Amino acid sequence: MLFQDTALIYGRYLRQSLRSRFALLFGVLMPLLYLLFFGPLLTDLPLGGRGSSWQVLVPGLLLQLGLFGASFAGFSVIIEQGHGVVERMRVTPVSRLALLLGRVLRDATVFVFQAVLLVLAALAMGLRAPLPGVLIGFAFVALLTVSLASLSYALAMKVRTPQEFGPAINAMTMPMMLLSGLMLPMTLGPTWLDVLSHFVPFRYLVDAVRDAYVGSYTTAHMLYGVLVAVGFTALAVTVGTRVFRTAGA
Repeated sequence: MLFQDTALIYGRYLRQSLRSRFALLFGVLMPLLYLLFFGPLLTDLPLGGRGSSWQVLVPGLLLQLGLFGASFAGFSVIIEQGHGVVERMRVTPVSRLALLLGRVLRDATVFVFQAVLLVLAALAMGLRAPLPGVLIGFAFVALLTVSLASLSYALAMKVRTPQEFGPAINAMTMPMMLLSGLMLPMTLGPTWLDVLSHFVPFRYLVDAVRDAYVGSYTTAHMLYGVLVAVGFTALAVTVGTRVFRTAGA
């Protein structure tokens, strides 16, 4: 029943996304602009890591796509709550976990599709990376999307207004972006900033994908990245499901 319920919710929201092709493509615009206008500035610069500048930048842009896109996914729940859609769903026999999983799996599908477009553009600009590394990068985007979208929906169920939701999300995403080394490796900064960044779980995902893009799949960075991504996803889905079950009850 959980699988059937999840497939039902997933199909509903995926059809909504497919009907809005403009929004589907527009979501990849910010990382694509970084790729086009920021990437060439890094060419031939010593970035303190293995591989080319594209193998440093593109993994960060992939995770930036998941970070900002999934974090703001909760806006749709706020709109649905205003129209009574969420409450009507919650009085049905559909599993509360399915109500969440259907949404976040749709988000993961959308952002992985956008990630594919971003990588294709990067390949045209000079990126060279092993296929297994590229696929690992997509897997990390999916896990990050599921975890952050789950927390975003949970927060949206609590705050209920865009005026509360937007500033709260910005306050959480900006430190993660600045301290995770999305644009450039944190090892290029002062020691105190590099040490501080290790307290941001998102950094471990960035380091893992960068290792994957240079063909290193058995490093400590990869191990830590997988553990953090899987653990964070399990925790976020648990929190999100609990909120869907209890909020407004």
